[in-house]
Amino acid sequence: MPPPPAARADVVLVGGGLANGLIALRLRALRSDLRVVILEAGETLGGRHTWSHFATDVGEAVGAWLAPLIVHRWDGYEVRFPGHRRGLTTPYLAISSDRFHAVVSAAMGEDCWAGSAVEAVAGDRVTLADGRVIAADCVIDGRGPAPSPALALGWQKFVGLEVELTAPHGLTRPIVMDATVDQLDGYRFLYSLPLSPTRLLIEDTRYSDGEALDRAALRADIEAYARGQGWMIASVVREEIGVLPIALAGDIDAHWRAADTARVGLRAALFHPVTGYSLPDAARLADEIAALPVLTTATARACVEARSKQRWRERSYYRLLNRMLFRAARPDQRFRVLERFYRLPQGLVERFYAGRITLADKARILIGKPPVPISAALAVLSEQSVFPGGVQT
Repeated sequence: MPPPPAARADVVLVGGGLANGLIALRLRALRSDLRVVILEAGETLGGRHTWSHFATDVGEAVGAWLAPLIVHRWDGYEVRFPGHRRGLTTPYLAISSDRFHAVVSAAMGEDCWAGSAVEAVAGDRVTLADGRVIAADCVIDGRGPAPSPALALGWQKFVGLEVELTAPHGLTRPIVMDATVDQLDGYRFLYSLPLSPTRLLIEDTRYSDGEALDRAALRADIEAYARGQGWMIASVVREEIGVLPIALAGDIDAHWRAADTARVGLRAALFHPVTGYSLPDAARLADEIAALPVLTTATARACVEARSKQRWRERSYYRLLNRMLFRAARPDQRFRVLERFYRLPQGLVERFYAGRITLADKARILIGKPPVPISAALAVLSEQSVFPGGVQT
């Protein structure tokens, strides 16, 4: 039988994750004349995730349009290390995948195509697994990270359990890092978000050299941590997992030469090099794409590629810190790098996470007794120390 006739849209967003969902919201708000279709293989947008960020990571304008997605806001957070504990007053915000799906799908209406697996992506059309074709002037690929031989990466791996407890946990603000635990598979910390007096999201996170993730082992470690905190789990509400890239070095130009589509999100190397978080970059990019006077695959790609390369070059210092963490520190001693960092002034910490550190901040981070052997630190100063085939950028 002949294939069904192609459907038509102005913009097709392939993948219903964070980056494309935010682009969809901005196009709906600012370019209502365009037909925008978002394709997601799963039954809901956003998968099973919680996206968090500091209020200082984004400007007021971006924060305003993100507001409908926010489900929790805390007026500060805590970090714990073997050598010290600290509370900071930077507001911390979280978006749940349930809220993300509700807001984006409501905005998109019948142009939210959940349960639509994709077979092939081209610059002017997308072919679905069931044979349907949707043609568009602009096709944007946001299906998450893809392997890239042009980038040298470490990994931030985690399993998170949203749990209901038998009694109140007593937390009034998140514990963003609790590194007082056994250091397993690299730098390890527990992350706890208080969602209600008796509900927590507890994540066991490892900064590791490899991306293999033993879900069962990390679930057991989370349960052991909860018991150690005096929290008795009555039920597990849901589970989320993640393996996020941590940038060490690479050739961003080669990365983009290998791209045959307009990529966004993690696939475009748009993420904070140290945390792996992509929400601030994704939100700013959504505004930029919505502001393009002509929206085609070529103009979208040019916009994203320019932004990706600019951010990569601006963030070379962050990759240096990552090389010190992953290559200069022993895996069981990596926590000392973050422990030392969290003794620095709160304003510097905020600028660091927002990607706005100054020359003075860079010097302040490195001044003093280094948390790694000096000889090991000197050996990883150059990106070519871990990526000999590329160019230092």
